[in-house]
Amino acid sequence: MDYYKILGVGKNADSDEIKKAYRKLALKYHPDKNSGNKEYEAKFKEISEAYAVLSDPEKRQQYDTYGSAGFHQRYSREDIFRGFDINEILRQFGFGTSGFSSPNFRSHMGGGSAQHNFNTFFTQNTAGAGTCGGGCNQPVKGQDLTYQLSVTLEDVLNGAERQLTLRKNGKTENVSVKIPKGIEEGKRLRLKGKGGEAPMGGIPGDLYLKVQLEPHEMYERHGEDLIITKQISYSDVCLGAKIEVESLDGKKFVVNVPSGTNGDSRLRIKGQGLPSGPIGERGDLFVKIGVQVPKELTEEQKDLIESLKEAGL
Repeated sequence: MDYYKILGVGKNADSDEIKKAYRKLALKYHPDKNSGNKEYEAKFKEISEAYAVLSDPEKRQQYDTYGSAGFHQRYSREDIFRGFDINEILRQFGFGTSGFSSPNFRSHMGGGSAQHNFNTFFTQNTAGAGTCGGGCNQPVKGQDLTYQLSVTLEDVLNGAERQLTLRKNGKTENVSVKIPKGIEEGKRLRLKGKGGEAPMGGIPGDLYLKVQLEPHEMYERHGEDLIITKQISYSDVCLGAKIEVESLDGKKFVVNVPSGTNGDSRLRIKGQGLPSGPIGERGDLFVKIGVQVPKELTEEQKDLIESLKEAGL
């Protein structure tokens, strides 16, 4: 339940804006003006609950801090309306001397005092209101925790299982974590109930393991594809060559490097990348060609290069 949205105000609205918004809606949905209209009755309860929270600085702070779910775990509906003088507010809005004692409202609620009618009216469960009535004093769930989990490219290729040791409240617990094939960096693995302990006997939070990919000495990952760089000599670039390339899972391939291949070229080995998921097809392995430039040349090599230069190469 978004109290700000219910009243049609922004989260930075001041008390005057909130009061004006509630007054406008209360005049529209008040039961005295809409006798027997269940939809308007539910709406009036909803806007009054929103105003009871947002007009109270302490309750509003709690709502802003913990959000709707966390707030309603801490406050029952009775707590929400405690100290909230609806009659005085409605008198200011022009509903007579007693905001909840008009005949229509008393008849609707079955008679009784205005204060009794008010308590009964607002502590009944309302379908779709998003609150839990008198049962809101439930234990709060423990805090969710997030840790980094380093994985290798081999883990992504084959899947893996890790044994982790968790320490909570002076106790250790060993848990097993399955790393699915093809997992992407930044994905989170959830361990239900392995997070922070909950106060008041509530259920523990969850532990999330955020996947972080370890650098590999040979391969770079680009989605489902892998890239490996192979250095060849200048003469091989000019004349062409055959080179041996090893895939991540140890298979060896002979790759033909055409003559004139430049440094931007990538030669593809199909289906030797990473899987797209636990049962997905594998991407490709691309061979990036680099040219080895010798730091030192023999006299013979220098003469040969000079000859090539004179020949226009």
